[in-house]
Order: sequence, then C-alpha cells, then structure tokens
Amino acid sequence: MLINQRNVLPTLLVLYLLFNYDGVQGEIKLSEQEELALEKQLKLLNKPAVKTIKTKWGDTYDCVDFYKQPAFDHPLLKNHNFHPKMKPTLPTIKHISKNSTVDIFSKISLEKNNCPSGTVPIKKITRDDLIRQRNMPSPEDFAYEPQSETNKVVEPTGGYNYKRAIVHTPKNHKNKFGGAGMAASLWSHYVFDKQQSVCRLKIQKGQDSMQVGWRIDPTLYGDRKTRFFIHFQAGNTHCFNTLCPGFLLVNNNILLDNAFANVSRRGNHEQQPEIVVYIVRDLANEHWWLLLGEKQVVVGFWPNWIFTALANDFATNVEWGGVTYTPPEDFEHYAPMGSGMIPVRIAPAHDAYCRALMIFHIMYFMGELICQG
Repeated sequence: MLINQRNVLPTLLVLYLLFNYDGVQGEIKLSEQEELALEKQLKLLNKPAVKTIKTKWGDTYDCVDFYKQPAFDHPLLKNHNFHPKMKPTLPTIKHISKNSTVDIFSKISLEKNNCPSGTVPIKKITRDDLIRQRNMPSPEDFAYEPQSETNKVVEPTGGYNYKRAIVHTPKNHKNKFGGAGMAASLWSHYVFDKQQSVCRLKIQKGQDSMQVGWRIDPTLYGDRKTRFFIHFQAGNTHCFNTLCPGFLLVNNNILLDNAFANVSRRGNHEQQPEIVVYIVRDLANEHWWLLLGEKQVVVGFWPNWIFTALANDFATNVEWGGVTYTPPEDFEHYAPMGSGMIPVRIAPAHDAYCRALMIFHIMYFMGELICQG
C-alpha cells in the first residue's frame, strides 16, 4: 500500500492530539451579560490568597484566610463562633485495619509546603471550570430510605442515567445513624467527556446528604484523573467540594479535589492503594465532621445549620459503593465502574472493593453512639 508522505506528519499529529488530550473540548461563546456574571462568580469563589501553591498536576491552590473561605458566604454562617483550631467531640472510633502499604493520606496533603497556620487551601477556579460545570447533571440523589410507612422507594426523574453497585442500611425511617466509615480501593479508567465514575460513602436523610470518596469526572475537573471529592446536598442546594458555601475546612494541608498519585493495578497482590474516610456527627454541637486516613485526621465539617432534615438530627440511610453516570447519548458505551473490568475473581488484588464498612448507631436505651463494623 502506498502512502503519500506529505500526509504522514499531519496525520500523526492529529492522532497524537486525539490520544493524548485529557480535557473536555469545545469553545463556548458567551454573551456580555454572561461574561459579567461569570467574572462575578469567579471573584466570589476565588478569595484573596496569602500564599499560592501549584501541585504536580498543574492545579493551583490558594492559601486563604480561615475566616475568608467560601463556607462563610453562607447566610446562616454569618454570626458563627468557628475558629481555625476547632476540634470535634467524637465517639470512640475503632481503627480500620491496615490493608495497604501505600499511605494514600499523604498523597492528597501538602507534605512540605503547607499553607500557613490560620489559612486553608482552596482550589483556584478558572473561567473554563465554570463554563464546563454548567453541563453537570442533576445530582445522584436516589434514595433507598423509605419515604413513608409503606416502604415505597422513590427514584427522581432522570435517575436511570445512574448505575449503582452499593450496600445500604436497612430501609427504616426510624433509623438513627451518627456517622459511618469505610476503606475503598482506588482505580483509574477511561470515561467519555460527560460520564462519571465514582466510589463513595454517602450519609442521608430525606433530601439532605453528604458524600466523600473518589471520582473520575471530566465535566467537573476537566481531566480524567482519579480525584478526592466531597459533596453535600441541603434541600435543593447541592455542590462539590468548596464550589458553594457549605463545607468548612480547618486543616491547612489537605487538598480537596487533588488527584491520587497511586491507584490500584489489577493483579498486584502486594500494593492496592486505598482511601480511608469517615463522616461523624459531633457529640457536642451536632456538626458533621470529615475524617481522613487510618489516623482519623480532621479535615473539616458541614455545619448542621445548613441542613433541613439533618439539622439537629441523625441520618436514616447510609450507602457504600460505586456509582456511574452516563448521559442518554452515550448509552451504547456505559461508563465503567470500580476497576473498569468484569470481575474474574472476587479478590482485592483483582477487583474494586469497599471494606471495613462502619456505622455509628444511636442506642435509645443507652443514649450514646455505638460503633458497629
């Protein structure tokens, strides 16, 4: 077969770009009014930086004064008494046994170049981020908890775009959970631009929920890296990480949104990196705290004031496991879940997993939280 040499270089260049491009393509033209609204939103999200840090992935984090972080833009947090040295009052939490030789906690923290004391790291949001995130689908808010005494489960419109492989607590609207934890293996695989692949712990009551875990999400992040994420929903308000007022950071070296440097490799019997996470209700003030790693390092909290169903109350539903999102136009190629491969054998070295599932259950007759593994 003869090949025209003049066409070889352009063809190779196009192929290179196709196989190496790791973002969401497309240039969107905005009206003048939309541009002004975008600039206003960027100014609101990107607070003045005491110090700026760039990660190996090219992400920029601003070390923002604790009292100027996005959480305090919430109208219910105007008259707060929070401070950078806050510590939660928590029940005794048993340690999750170590299953990995890789310390994933250190991979999403600033080991040497921490933000100064009294500041917290907030990921800098760009114009492209905001434009891309306009295409985020409705949240994955399928509720396994019963909506009434009839134990009827209601799935919102559009829920069929999500696929789930989860374990959840028994359906009972009288459940009272004060938190939960898990260890989950970390994986990476390819998803199309508008798809998502997630592993998460979710705590919920009614329309209120909190999530933590890892996700591959080109629409949210502009790449296909496996990243640490949090999400909350309070009634009709919902958002990831610190994209809207809600989650309050107290740790000055944990990076929300950061990509994991180490992920699992199929068949590796020695090192399967995993992330250990907890969400636990404060015994003193009822805020919901996020803890990370085998040492249960405090990251921050969702103030109970921002919720409705979860305000001054316990959760009724807990879920652990994987979720994917595929838009209708991609139904011929569903987003992969977990390891991204069909299980060959049920073994940690070959397949994705959530282990050491834990809940904190309120015991009526004892009046205290009991940790159940």
